[in-house]
Amino acid sequence: MPEENKNLSEMMQLNEHYKAIFDKAGLSAQPGKRIAILTCMDCRLNPYEFAGLKDGEAHIIRNAGGRATDDAIRSLVVSHKVLGTKDWFIIGHTECGMSKITDEVLGQLLEQDLETASLEKGLWINPKRDSTKNCKPGSVLAKTINWGTFTDLHQTILDDIDKIRQHPLVSSHVNIHGLIFDVHTGGLKIIK
Repeated sequence: MPEENKNLSEMMQLNEHYKAIFDKAGLSAQPGKRIAILTCMDCRLNPYEFAGLKDGEAHIIRNAGGRATDDAIRSLVVSHKVLGTKDWFIIGHTECGMSKITDEVLGQLLEQDLETASLEKGLWINPKRDSTKNCKPGSVLAKTINWGTFTDLHQTILDDIDKIRQHPLVSSHVNIHGLIFDVHTGGLKIIK
């Protein structure tokens, strides 16, 4: 069975167990603590655990790098306007993959092909592909996208907070906080 099908099958089986114990139907869409967290999609981060939250207490918005993209800001605005969040937490993390690559390199890799790249001796490369496999070719579109890579985590969070604060659809009554999660200790550090 291909890996994707195996993962789907396993997920569906585990969901049957979850459905049997599911007890969240009574939760409101409005977060109980009136907070929203924008953070990275990194699988080492569990915002509910590191922030001491329970289901129904916060909105969690995730993307590569935990960046204040137009879509992340759209979600934050909806979170406040329609669902009443008052505190937003922009949480970056140490050893973020988006700090280990540049927009230029990512654009070049994707222009060449769309399959998974690998990091070899500190350089991102596209491995040689089996020419018998039907792989979709890359695209120059990749070079036109702002991928949100960065080199200075602390400054990036401050810049994202400023970008959010300056957005014309963000209320001046929302408190915006910046934090860094340490992937080695599990600790949070306030930066703003």
